[in-house]
Amino acid sequence: MPNEELLKEKAFEDAIEEYLITKGGYEKGNPQNFNREVALDKETLINFIKLTQQKKWERYCDIYGSSAEDSFIKRFCKETAANGLLAVLRHGFKDRGIKFRVCQFKPETSINQDTIKLYSQNTLHCTRQLHYSLLNENSIDIVLFLNGIPVVSMELKCQFTGQTASNAINQYKFDRSNKDAIFEFKNGVLVHFAVDLYEVYMTTKLNGPNTYFLPFNQGSNGSGNVGGKGNPLNPDGHQTAYLWEKVLYKDRLMEILHKYIHLNKEEKEDKEGNKYAEETLIFPRYHQLDVVTKLLEDVKKNGAGKNYLVQHSAGSGKSNSIAWLSHRLAGLHNENDEKIFQSIIVVTDRKVLDSQLQDTIYQFDHVLGVVECIDEKKHAVDLRDAINAGKRIIITTLQKFPVIYNEVQTKGNNFAIIVDEAHSSQTGEAAKKLKKALANDEEALEEYRKMESEAEENTPDFEDELVKELAAHGTHSNLSFFAFTATPKEKTLQMFGEKQDDGTFKAFHIYSMRQAIEENFILDVLTNYTTYQMYYKIVKKITDDPSVDTGKATKEIAKYESLHPHNLAQKTAIMVEHLRSITKNKIGGAAKAMIVTSSRLHAVRYLFEFRRYIKAQGYNDLDVLVAFSGTVPDNGEDYTEENLNKDKKGNTIKESQLKKQFHSDDFNILIVAEKYQTGFDEPLLHTMFVDKKLSGLKAVQTLSRLNRTMKGKDDTFVLDFVNSAEDILTSFQPYYEAAILEKETDPNVIYDLKNSLDAYQIYQPLEIEKFAETYYSQDNKNVQAILTGCIKPALERFGFLENQAKEDFKTYLSRFIRIYSFITQICRMFDKDMQKFYVYAKFLVKCLPKDNGQKVDISDKIILEYYKLSKMFEGSIILESSNEYIPNIKGNVGGREKKKDPLSVIIEKMNERFGTEFTEQDKVLEQMKADFAQDDKIVNAAKANDKSLFKYLYEQRFKEVAVNRYEKNDSFFMSLFSDEAKMKFIMDMMSEVVFNELRA
Repeated sequence: MPNEELLKEKAFEDAIEEYLITKGGYEKGNPQNFNREVALDKETLINFIKLTQQKKWERYCDIYGSSAEDSFIKRFCKETAANGLLAVLRHGFKDRGIKFRVCQFKPETSINQDTIKLYSQNTLHCTRQLHYSLLNENSIDIVLFLNGIPVVSMELKCQFTGQTASNAINQYKFDRSNKDAIFEFKNGVLVHFAVDLYEVYMTTKLNGPNTYFLPFNQGSNGSGNVGGKGNPLNPDGHQTAYLWEKVLYKDRLMEILHKYIHLNKEEKEDKEGNKYAEETLIFPRYHQLDVVTKLLEDVKKNGAGKNYLVQHSAGSGKSNSIAWLSHRLAGLHNENDEKIFQSIIVVTDRKVLDSQLQDTIYQFDHVLGVVECIDEKKHAVDLRDAINAGKRIIITTLQKFPVIYNEVQTKGNNFAIIVDEAHSSQTGEAAKKLKKALANDEEALEEYRKMESEAEENTPDFEDELVKELAAHGTHSNLSFFAFTATPKEKTLQMFGEKQDDGTFKAFHIYSMRQAIEENFILDVLTNYTTYQMYYKIVKKITDDPSVDTGKATKEIAKYESLHPHNLAQKTAIMVEHLRSITKNKIGGAAKAMIVTSSRLHAVRYLFEFRRYIKAQGYNDLDVLVAFSGTVPDNGEDYTEENLNKDKKGNTIKESQLKKQFHSDDFNILIVAEKYQTGFDEPLLHTMFVDKKLSGLKAVQTLSRLNRTMKGKDDTFVLDFVNSAEDILTSFQPYYEAAILEKETDPNVIYDLKNSLDAYQIYQPLEIEKFAETYYSQDNKNVQAILTGCIKPALERFGFLENQAKEDFKTYLSRFIRIYSFITQICRMFDKDMQKFYVYAKFLVKCLPKDNGQKVDISDKIILEYYKLSKMFEGSIILESSNEYIPNIKGNVGGREKKKDPLSVIIEKMNERFGTEFTEQDKVLEQMKADFAQDDKIVNAAKANDKSLFKYLYEQRFKEVAVNRYEKNDSFFMSLFSDEAKMKFIMDMMSEVVFNELRA
């Protein structure tokens, strides 16, 4: 039977102290040396100054005499209060012209032995049961000191005595007053840990009951691996031993203080419009510290030339991870103390990352200009100059590289490229130009020369440029890519992922959606999910039965139904009433909703229907904005985002102001069409209404707009009119844990595609050869004319193909271009003929006619007779652990034969698919609409476009028309006359439909 004392909290303290003192670089601290008033071990701090800065201290004593020590402590406290402890630790302070450093950080290289000696002279204490307060005799279990300055506190709990980390958290919240100097935000202890035998939690700010602790755990299967919350079993000791063995030991803690912790300042605005700064002290979460550490170790071991994929979920703090990695890579040296990378290039489209990187890195280096941002105000030449000048960290967009790729002087230097949200855009032409700009082609050219049997002097001049292009393909020993994304696609996995022993590809480091949800860093957007199914019946309203393209007609019927005023009105009523009854009560009344529509026209129509319904119901607590690009023509009017969005004073809301306006109290609904479905971060967004087909990555990215957490936000809600619960589950499942590519793409698929294209006999080898020779020639002034001539014969031959063959050829040609572009980024083919065909194909596809098929317009040939909207699913969509793989890219070809059917057959098929058993109550408009069409006054008012007169006459006649129809539809009208609200809804909903049809 074990000694009872070994099962208590004291034994836990003993274990931590023993490790830190024997293996962690600490000395045992004496709690009696702590001065509670100034929250310092003054003696240790003064001794460090005397030991490491002797001459400065002697000068200081000459000035202050016997009061030197008190003056120093007083000045230290004043500087800390003014600038924060972190700034004083990193940059020291001055007193009477004398610059003191209160600690010495480890240098990047071992060249300067004096600095290394100073680093070794830091004194770290592990002090137990520290009584810290002037108000009481409370003590804290363990405090870690750096040269007498408290920097870390730990409150320990032991399950064997019936307590857990939650009890430690409550102690911090209710017993640790931030009025005590040691706990003062920014100026006292920088991070506080609540620790038990199984879990760790962390905070950087004690704020009474509002103190917010974050999980600081590895994950159930260890950091960087697939798993959920918690920590794995540790066969060698405590399950939370990673905290002191991997985080708090001397070298790592000093590194964190030097290069990770930073103060984040965010400018905010209260409801009265007053601006204020909100400060947060950022300490890295465990997975962030772990990924940067492991990436640095791998680069130091293997040098430049490897690619790394980091699959970190939304809510994982990717921006901070990128900032830390950028800074660390910029100063990384190999074992020979040689700098590994000339420049770190961050490729992103997020403006927030620019300012965040600038602010964060300035806190580390205290040097301006370390980060060079090439934003939209700057030009590609600025990017070229920054690279050529060897700027340490450069932020740019991918689109800048195609302009300057041949003007960059790499001089054999290595580059680290950090890709923010890596997706298929990284496999396109702009990404190839990035590689070509930065790659050191000499190795590839040497490889080519060795495998070429023909003498170099026999190579035509124009092929020199072609060979350079081939040499830029594949991976390069001087380029390392670090790609960050929550949702890697198959191309991303193969380009940046690590090949496993079984041939699959996966990320270098994973922080999964599952772990983020279980640790409450993001919300599970599938917890409250409701789906609706639309049923409708279309009838033909013309006597003839024309044959039309089946595919196009089917799409047109679906479009007709989706844009039908009755459909929009029914869905709008459901959405608005849900907003008022549920959403408006969430997040303290500040919750907002997004409506995702399938087209820009749908967005415009929905906007008008929302405004109409809100006004008709007399609601004054809802207002709506719309977001789409370009101009949308509808009913003779041209609509843009800016001419539709007005603030409360009637002023135009510019595109750049829309996010801020939506965040304000003035608006709570945003209707979008292909905007704000990715990268939009609005924590107040609680509800999403989906009226668009979503699948795969697009579904995950769109619905993930809801998952941001904030105080008071406990859940989310999705109402989906289009997608089934099964469809959404299928989309999310691959990204719940780890996205794994089943196997690499066979590079030979490009030959299969090329053979299929050859069979159409559209182009000739001589035309391709002539095109390539002209394209790669350096100084041919007639290049445009000659290239046009090379393409023309193919266009003429294309014109003789049948319509279906034309569409198939265009499809295969586009597929070839995409897959070839991807293949040549992951390996070198060194196939000159295929490269010549590729550049020819890129221009040919641009010159081919856009659409040879006729547009099918059937809107005047059909009517919506029945319509029904039924709730199909309500509850949680449960994601589970799975071993499913993402399939690789294949070059398969095969087209669908175009089919024509009579319109009546197509309508019948659509009704079979979307129809159901209808009741008279579901019958839409037609009978009553026909009655209104017999009233000349109403018809004339509509034709004259006199809405006010029409509305007056229409409302006068509505009940009379309803009564006249009562006998034929008694069950429907009984419900109508017994429910005044229903009567008003039907009358309002029909008004716009009747007006528009009679006007036409």
